[in-house]
Amino acid sequence: MNVGEFTRRRRAIMRMMGRGSIAILPAAPVRTRNRDVEYPYRQDSDFHYLTGFDEPEAVAVLVPGRAAGEFLMFCRNSDPERELWDGRRATPKGAVRDYGATEAFAIDEIDEVLPGIVSQCERVYYTMGAHPEFDARLLGWIADLRAMRGVGQHTPDEFIALDHLLHDLRLYKSRAEISAMKRAARITVDAHRRAIAACRPGMQEYELEAEYQHEFRRNGVETAYQPIVGGGANGCVLHYVDNDAELQDGDLVLADVGCEYDCYASDVTRTWPVNGRFSPAQRALYDIVLEAHDAAIKQVRPGKHWNEPHDAAVKVITRGLVRLGLLKGDVGKLIAEGKYRRFFMHRTGHWLGMDVHDVGDYKVSDHWRLLEPGMVLTVEPGLYIPNARNIPAKWRNTGIRIEDDVLVTRDGNEVLTGALPTHPDELEQLIGSR
Repeated sequence: MNVGEFTRRRRAIMRMMGRGSIAILPAAPVRTRNRDVEYPYRQDSDFHYLTGFDEPEAVAVLVPGRAAGEFLMFCRNSDPERELWDGRRATPKGAVRDYGATEAFAIDEIDEVLPGIVSQCERVYYTMGAHPEFDARLLGWIADLRAMRGVGQHTPDEFIALDHLLHDLRLYKSRAEISAMKRAARITVDAHRRAIAACRPGMQEYELEAEYQHEFRRNGVETAYQPIVGGGANGCVLHYVDNDAELQDGDLVLADVGCEYDCYASDVTRTWPVNGRFSPAQRALYDIVLEAHDAAIKQVRPGKHWNEPHDAAVKVITRGLVRLGLLKGDVGKLIAEGKYRRFFMHRTGHWLGMDVHDVGDYKVSDHWRLLEPGMVLTVEPGLYIPNARNIPAKWRNTGIRIEDDVLVTRDGNEVLTGALPTHPDELEQLIGSR
């Protein structure tokens, strides 16, 4: 994404803040995996959204109307010895040259420079609690400023949660963001095709996971979350990540896997028979989930509220469970009593963007939010039939989920992952075809 995209975002948030304000965003810290081994670094989404800067030990500052510069960056100085081990650093000079900062300082200077700028502002926009160590540092500056009131120092009148403004902004995706999400979707679709084509009885779940990882790495991307590859009963565990069992002939496999491109996520699930053919019972359940999936997507359009896709999916699933005898009674009453939740216990979707479960309120003033162009969400109904004695054996240990990424457009929606088959006949043709 080019520098202009981040400049546009900063200008938008500064217009919302107004003069007399300051926004302070710390970068994500490096996380230790074990002893002296670190997790791969992933920048804080809010920080990246406004800067595109992907180094730790940095703080971004926005000060609307400041004559000496509205976008300040504190980051690491060059250190040839450390750079020999860890790679080159942007440095304050690079923050100005390459990232659009109007002024930049070494991170070691922050205690000397930033409190004086804070003292000139009426309102501080900051997300308290996200970075506890920096919380204490900021509060220490405020305490010092208060102690110096007698010598003319000023303290801000308000502390305001930055995420309230910023996360509403992030909910509406720009053209550049949609382009990145389409790229993530295309790579993920190709990875699912590769895995489905490679699937055969006797494989280990982790071997199937490796097919996804291969496609991701050959495209220079990483997984957006821990892959879920669950065969048989493991598909009924919603967040199953062990991926270490053998895929059995006659079972279904549920794979929930997505990649992240340029910090934008995809989130896709497909379910298919390991041996390439749905049994009659598996097909009956799958057809219910597919009908619910399609009904929910039809409700994704401007003017519909957030919960309408879920309502549509619940109605289809409950009606289907009654038809198969897994639920008994009036469909409307069963929905009102939540009886379907024994088999479909999660929501039908969530916002999608820089975070897999992306930011943005689902309700506004206690009413479901209306869908608008530029919003992106998942649609992911499912059925999970437990191994219970009061359930006929042919249905037990069956987990099915079908998940796609959907963009709200001006006149309806676009399924970003629609190139990946959902119809059972098409899936059967693809399974084991490599």
